[in-house]
Amino acid sequence: MSITKENKVFETKKLTFKVFRFNKDIHYLPYYDTIVMEVNRDELVLDVMNRIKWEHDGSFSYRRSCRHGICGSCAVKINQKPTLACKDNVFELVEQFGEELVIEPQDIKRAYKDMIVDKSSFWDKYDQVQPYVITEIEEFPTQENIVSQEEAELIDEADYCISCGNCYYSCPAVEVNEDYLGPMALTKAWRFNADIRDNATDDRLETLQKLGSGIWDCVKCNQCAEACPKELDPIGKITKLHLQTFERGKSLKNVATKHAVGFKWSIIKHGLLDEGELVKYSEGVPGVMKHIPEAIAMFRKGKIVMPWNMPKSKNLDEIKKLVDITSTAKF
Repeated sequence: MSITKENKVFETKKLTFKVFRFNKDIHYLPYYDTIVMEVNRDELVLDVMNRIKWEHDGSFSYRRSCRHGICGSCAVKINQKPTLACKDNVFELVEQFGEELVIEPQDIKRAYKDMIVDKSSFWDKYDQVQPYVITEIEEFPTQENIVSQEEAELIDEADYCISCGNCYYSCPAVEVNEDYLGPMALTKAWRFNADIRDNATDDRLETLQKLGSGIWDCVKCNQCAEACPKELDPIGKITKLHLQTFERGKSLKNVATKHAVGFKWSIIKHGLLDEGELVKYSEGVPGVMKHIPEAIAMFRKGKIVMPWNMPKSKNLDEIKKLVDITSTAKF
């Protein structure tokens, strides 16, 4: 369908929106409003949310501010896809999901009122990583503290993070572990650990290495990278923090660091990952005994082999050279 306005033709579609509704103060359970609207090709999700509030229900609540994708306030989920409401075009979402779009908050469990979620744990974890430059400065400096382009590039664009929370509320580790700092806080930690002006890198690494909350509790699922509207690759920053602990000699001897070391040596030895030997290296014989049921299931599926049958890669010599070239820290 198309409509004409002042000699301009606008393509429109009649779409169905299922909108999450909940008010913590008065509702026991959430529910969904179904709203049918004519939407034109230029409208964004934020335009639709505005129209729902202005044309259908003035009590509909959400956060918004800049409308330019730099404040992160309007982050929501569309058909379970994390997004900024001011960024995604509705017609493009229709091509992906069809003509029924479900608008939900970033985290239903933390919903306070409609699209507004309680972000207290999110910001508490942000504070824990000391997200600011810590250094001694002159009270009355006479010149700038110049940072070279090469030194600035070490930050790897982590300073572009807008703290929208999409990565945090998409992280399965956060979902099951309330202590885990999450990808946003760890991205911020890398931003300042990579800053040559900062003197608190080692102190941060001590905080970040705690099992249960820190860098070793990332499950490498890549959900944070998929959710980031700025394409900043939080998982890549977490990996850099892993490596930094070894480079600076700050790694603690625990199951997580032993797993990292064992992974590397398995690749050097076989060119392939020896799952059985990795468990033994990381957790010792008691760990092997604990995982026997999983080992049997993996063996039956051909996922692991007996130690004496462990194959070696045809390109083992080349793999060893690549490991040697890319290694920046001694384990």
